[in-house]
Formats: sequence, C-alpha cells, structure tokens
Amino acid sequence: METTQKTEGKGKLVIYWIATGLLVIGMFQSGLFAVLRTKQWVDLVTALGYPVYFLTILGTWKILGVIAILVPKFKLLKEWAYAGFFFAMTGALASHLFCHDYDIRGLMGPAFQALFVVLSWYFRPASKKIVVG
Repeated sequence: METTQKTEGKGKLVIYWIATGLLVIGMFQSGLFAVLRTKQWVDLVTALGYPVYFLTILGTWKILGVIAILVPKFKLLKEWAYAGFFFAMTGALASHLFCHDYDIRGLMGPAFQALFVVLSWYFRPASKKIVVG
C-alpha cells in the first residue's frame, strides 16, 4: 500500500514538472516576444482588435507570472499567477473565436497553455498549496 502511494506521488510530481515546464517556457517566450513587440505579435494582436500597447502590459505580466510560479514560497502570489495565466489563455482563445479566426495554429497555443495551467495548478505539491481551514 505504501509503495503504491509513493508511486502515485511520484507520478503526480512528474506531471506537475512537465506541465509547469511547458507552461513557463511558453509564457516566458510569448511574454518576451510581446514586450519586444515582434512583428508576429503585433500582427496577431492588431488582427484581434487590440492596441499594440496591450503587448507591453500582457508581456510584462506573463514574465512576472513565470517568476512567481518558479520562485519558492509566496503561495498566494502563485495562485494569482495561475489565475492570471488561465484568464489570459482562455481570453486569447475566446478572442480568436469571436474574431472568427478558426486557424488551428492560432487556437492550439492558448488551448494547450490553458491545459498546462490547469495541470500544473492541480498537480502542484502540497508545499506549494494554500491550506484553508
């Protein structure tokens, strides 16, 4: 019984680190490209109807969110970062759909990032969770 619990615990930890790794790589890269206002990102946000300055705001928050997820402690800040990432990715997905942009490449990025947010948040170790009650 104890061996099964250890194996399950290790499996959850592996899922957490894979999802978290993919999440922080994707968020940091997209945040950096947004802050740098690369042509690809400028074209993307303007096609969705957002102003170019939105890139600086979103990119800065993405980079700060990555730092919050990776830095030890600060459990409440991590919760906010996860929530912000989830809202940003589901908002990006909705923006594409509302603008009738059904290109699979444009939809897969935010969809997978939203999935990585949920998996990272759900499988995070107890040491990274806020205990209520």
